[in-house]
Amino acid sequence: MKKLLRNTLRSSWFQRAVGVLAAEYLRFVWRTNKFTFDPPDVYDIVEPQIPAIFAFWHGQHFLTPFIKNKDSYKARVLISRHRDGEYNAIAAERLGIGTIRGSGDHGGAFHRKGGVGAFKEMVRTLEDGCNVALTADVPKRARVAGLGIIMLARESGRPIMPFAMATSRFIRLKNWDRTTINLPFGRGALVGIKEIHVPPDADAAMMETLRLELEETLNEATRRAYAQLGRPGPADG
Repeated sequence: MKKLLRNTLRSSWFQRAVGVLAAEYLRFVWRTNKFTFDPPDVYDIVEPQIPAIFAFWHGQHFLTPFIKNKDSYKARVLISRHRDGEYNAIAAERLGIGTIRGSGDHGGAFHRKGGVGAFKEMVRTLEDGCNVALTADVPKRARVAGLGIIMLARESGRPIMPFAMATSRFIRLKNWDRTTINLPFGRGALVGIKEIHVPPDADAAMMETLRLELEETLNEATRRAYAQLGRPGPADG
């Protein structure tokens, strides 16, 4: 029985079915929540600076494909090669977002997880005028930003755009990243506070300073998004 279950979970037909269903559910959630934007002219601020690197916290990411509000905007998202990543990749592509497979972690498993190839592909993607989106967390350490995204900004010369999205109705899991499953028929908030630029000559000390700035900015954006909806954030409840 265990072998049958394992084989089913790994089968391409099952992964595709789950990915498609997830995408259509998220589309339904997006359409049935009334979103506000902070600042109200966030798209006017961001558009002149694209291609950009869009950053968000893991577990708070399910509705992020919907920031792409024009067909002319091109975007690709970094998704891990783990089995669970297959579901996310299928859902993202169903929602019109391209994918890059690999790890954004720059720890000991960077090479094993395809991180080098993914990093180079992200740089090329930005050079081609396409936005890149990825979670900022160090794997298995929620709301701790890694250096990988800072390195990407330094190498590509493109700004980091940290943002948070939240809905008033949700289910929050008790796992490492407090995964939030957004629910339909509520209100939503998208908050983007400021962009972060990494100079091409940034040394280790400056990169650490900017890493902390990214972490603080994402935490503040997340706090504000949930506060606007009168709901506790993932760090609060």
